[in-house]
Amino acid sequence: MSSTNDRQAILQTIAGEKHDLQRVNFKETNLKELFGINVFNDATQKAMLPKPIYKALQRTIKQGDVLDPTIADAVANAMKDWALSKGATHYTHLFYPMTGLTAEKHDSFLSPTSDGGAIAEFSGKELVRGEPDASSFPSGGIRATFEARGYTAWDPTSPAFIFDGPNGATLVIPTAFVSWTGEALDKKTPLLRSMEAVSKQAIRVLRLFGNHAAKKVFSTVGPEQEYFLVDKHFYFARPDLITSGRSLFGAPSPKGQELEDQYFGSIPERVLACMAELETELFKLGVPVKTRHNEVAPAQYEIAPIFEDSNLAHDHQMLTMEVIRRTAPKYGMVALFHEKPFKGINGSGKHNNWSLATDLGENLLEPGATPHDNAQFLVFCAATIRAVAKYPELLRVSVASAHNDHRLGANEAPPAIISIFLGDQLQDVMDQLEAGGAKSTKQGGFMEVGVSVLPKLPKDAGDRNRTSPFAFTGNKFEFRAVGSSQSIAGPNTVLNTIVAESLDYVATQLESMTKAGKPLNQAIQELLPTILKESKKVLFNGDGYSAEWHAEAERRGLPNLKTTVDALPVIVRQDSLELFSKYKVYSERELQSRYNILCETYVKNVSVEGKTVLMIGKTMILPAAIRYQSELASSIAATKAAGVEVPSQVELLKTLAGSIGALQSALAKLEHDLGHHADGDPIEHAKAARDGILASSTAVREIADSLETMVPGDLWPMPTYLDMLFIK
Repeated sequence: MSSTNDRQAILQTIAGEKHDLQRVNFKETNLKELFGINVFNDATQKAMLPKPIYKALQRTIKQGDVLDPTIADAVANAMKDWALSKGATHYTHLFYPMTGLTAEKHDSFLSPTSDGGAIAEFSGKELVRGEPDASSFPSGGIRATFEARGYTAWDPTSPAFIFDGPNGATLVIPTAFVSWTGEALDKKTPLLRSMEAVSKQAIRVLRLFGNHAAKKVFSTVGPEQEYFLVDKHFYFARPDLITSGRSLFGAPSPKGQELEDQYFGSIPERVLACMAELETELFKLGVPVKTRHNEVAPAQYEIAPIFEDSNLAHDHQMLTMEVIRRTAPKYGMVALFHEKPFKGINGSGKHNNWSLATDLGENLLEPGATPHDNAQFLVFCAATIRAVAKYPELLRVSVASAHNDHRLGANEAPPAIISIFLGDQLQDVMDQLEAGGAKSTKQGGFMEVGVSVLPKLPKDAGDRNRTSPFAFTGNKFEFRAVGSSQSIAGPNTVLNTIVAESLDYVATQLESMTKAGKPLNQAIQELLPTILKESKKVLFNGDGYSAEWHAEAERRGLPNLKTTVDALPVIVRQDSLELFSKYKVYSERELQSRYNILCETYVKNVSVEGKTVLMIGKTMILPAAIRYQSELASSIAATKAAGVEVPSQVELLKTLAGSIGALQSALAKLEHDLGHHADGDPIEHAKAARDGILASSTAVREIADSLETMVPGDLWPMPTYLDMLFIK
């Protein structure tokens, strides 16, 4: 079948395909009864565990007490009975290796008996520790290929849950993943360490304010998830989407997002039905999703939860992506999480809304109505500002990837320059503090809409800023640079650690000053202006996209690590090693391993894209262009034979032939770059991939996209941007 008929067949199939949009009916489902029914949560634990066992487990979960190993058998038995009642046949330790994805190995509950039968068993030992093969996961040199042993360790602070499948259910137990030699091989373990570090230092500050009730402080996160949905027929006709998650070719559609008609627009019926089922499954799993809407780009959407502690938010976020992946095909679609799946329109992020909260529920970044006299808030806010000002490069490298390089600095994402937006109200308070003392707070008042039947709207005292990488948004900071395909564990591990260091500094200074006899408020009034003077270089409320800001940022001395390759060496810099080892978040060996893994991952991603560009260019685009060239040449020859001169068609043929020749040369250059590799340090391989393979791939695309605008649509071998973005 020719490519002409292939594309037409896809469009005809999509037009005639029917989908069951009534798989979920919330009119018959009580949301309150649905939420958490597949989670071994507090209520289930309380109902199924002996009281002393339940209390011991809760002390570990809520207060961070060391897990009592004697309770494991009782918990495992209750968990097994609950899982079996839910139709589970297997259990798995879910873990989060350095691939950035999830991993699982399923084991049956059944064990054979001597009489030829079988019983369902699940011991405390099986609950607490698993032993998956560690040799085939990225370790960055911590483990050799022949050294296979690794361990998963039950994380009781993230509740087990039931994941329903087509032929039964599985009990899923979130775990940490460590090597036989004790190093973290995963994303969760460093995150948990960073949460302990920031909690310890935050408690020191709270004690200065006389708060002796709080036992623990949690970093909290509400991660928004952006994603694209495209029809599965288009997806399977695009090898680039299959191998790399983004379109490596594609001329702009005549219509993109310039009319701004997609954002918060009416959700297409098929997408809405998919969202409803997605939310149903997430509600059952206890994921507190709150918001759904169309995003800016065509075919782009967002789902967002409310706040949870960082560890649980991370596990739920990974679960959200998995449920989206599994749900979309039921409606004939495929979800794309790549940061920039389509050139020329908005890509996708994962806005990381971060704060600190006590175990008693107090948000430590809640300013109240008059933040100028809320000393506790000002201390925690100033400490966060200091952390970002001192460690901007660590925040930048925490969101670095080959994928996110395509997004950062574009119109929908902040630039690679890390800065903080405080808003008018809070900026004014901080300016007063720096000048010697805050005495007032700007108030928002009310907005007069000018229509008598409409109520007066309370007006916030400050605007929002979409161009800021790290923006204060009322009672939290929104880290907007995190990529949509990325695990939030890494960015939050870095954020928790740098804030822990800053709180450590603040607590040490205030403790010293108060021990010397100064009242706490006087000590704060002396310390905060110094912090703000040293840190104000990172404060910026203006347009982060403007050339003026880039020049101003350079004048201020703010780093601008434009690509992942520029950022990665920060990981193994001496100050980074000292910071993470001091707070026991990463050892030097663990940091070195992550540096190696991220360099290698960058090279692999760029190489896969390069090989895909080469394949599509040589086997799909070049043949289509040559076929058109042949048809055009034959048409010109026939016309001339009839005695008619067609100079414009001859010129078109020359242009086409020139583009084909340029494409062949660009493909040859790419093939050469793919076959040549750098020597030395891992970063040298990454530089070679960026400067060679990526640059050559980009050159091929520019020519191919130009050819797409010349070759007739019935000869073009792949679905176009117009097809993928607007046929829903």
